[in-house]
Amino acid sequence: MKQIYITPEGLEKAKKEHQEFIEEKRPEVIQKIESAKALGDLSENAEYHEAKEQQGFIEGRIRELEYLIHNATVVENNHSTDKIEIGKNVKVKNGKETKEFTLVGANEADPVGGKISNESPLGEALLGKKIGEKIEIQTPKGLVKYQILEIY
Repeated sequence: MKQIYITPEGLEKAKKEHQEFIEEKRPEVIQKIESAKALGDLSENAEYHEAKEQQGFIEGRIRELEYLIHNATVVENNHSTDKIEIGKNVKVKNGKETKEFTLVGANEADPVGGKISNESPLGEALLGKKIGEKIEIQTPKGLVKYQILEIY
């Protein structure tokens, strides 16, 4: 089974989401189901079927979060800037363009927010690299080259 990595911030976010699903969303959907049952015939009751579908999603998400919380390896930022690891911030240069990323576990990935997964092609290429090293990644748009400028 593949190892799951998460930052301390990501773990806290998962715990808060889990609590929200348990304390708020689950009771809300149970109330919706009870209200829909009161309307009568369940075979053609759209509100009931929609609420049951929501309940399935909520219960599935609760199980996912519980698995993540109990099985993920929390990766602390050890403040070493020797090499790129999960939880590190990195500044890279691509031609004249400079970009900054945070390397995170797959569950925390948010490319738009600058958080890239250790399982992505870029994340895999960056892992273990040091300042000054160069990497190449094959993308749908072609070969992209980066030079590592800073690790923090």
